[in-house]
Amino acid sequence: MAKEVPLIDQERCIGCGACRSICPDRIISADSSDKAYIAADSCMQCGHCYAVCPAEAVAVPFLEPPAELRSVDTGGAASWVDPLPSQMLMEIMRQRRSCRLYRDQPVDRAIIDDLLHAAVTAPSGTNSQGWKFVVLPNREGVIRLGEVTGDFYRRLNRKAANPIVRGVLKLLGCPALHNYYIGYYHKVQDALKGWDTSREDRLFHGAPAALIVAADRNSSCPAEDALLASQNILLMAEALGLGTCLVGYVVEAARRDPSISRLLGLEKHYRIYSVVAVGHPALKWMRPVGRKHLEPDILTSI
Repeated sequence: MAKEVPLIDQERCIGCGACRSICPDRIISADSSDKAYIAADSCMQCGHCYAVCPAEAVAVPFLEPPAELRSVDTGGAASWVDPLPSQMLMEIMRQRRSCRLYRDQPVDRAIIDDLLHAAVTAPSGTNSQGWKFVVLPNREGVIRLGEVTGDFYRRLNRKAANPIVRGVLKLLGCPALHNYYIGYYHKVQDALKGWDTSREDRLFHGAPAALIVAADRNSSCPAEDALLASQNILLMAEALGLGTCLVGYVVEAARRDPSISRLLGLEKHYRIYSVVAVGHPALKWMRPVGRKHLEPDILTSI
């Protein structure tokens, strides 16, 4: 089912191209006068185009306005000048977005250390603190991890392209390969072709560094521990002016291909739960974006 797409006001559009360069689904094109327009009938509804547009020419009616804290009285002051830590934290969380366009600028090692120090302040099951962090501080390491990950998906795509294999596995009650073919095969194939022909990096998006967050499988809740630490990394990076993006394709590849963990020097009892691309954003977000409507289930008694 197609999702609603952003609306672009052609009269306001100044043809800067920011929305086109940042769109992860690549559904924004430009006409002969460089005016942006939506060229597809479905998108992931991330709101990046709205957040980056300097002319406020993009609308995202399918998202609610960014939430404000209801339990804090700011006295009408702007968020960034309000001294309340809760409001500052809320602003950082609202401003954080997945960055898929980075400058060619290394990330200082001291900043990476700060991200890791923030990571380990996260809670962990029974206070096990069973994290393991692997730092790829330069572009060469990021590219190497990307190439090994790409090799995994090349093998997977060759298998998924075979309709007989897909069909037999589905009949045997194993529809995973069929579902992958429907949902991801063509995107992955395009990304592999882009890398092979023009070195277009659709995995790490040109990030100069990456952080791998693993956890000891023997911990009481390793996945939760690693993901809580990862969220701290994302928020601290935003506070420090860095861009980040979670790269789930590497996590999935590492789950099925143990050679990726060996490449990163991880012992067998560690599993990778998140991979974070890190770098200096090439574009500046102009405004925060809201989220889909929140409707919690309130249980007054159970």
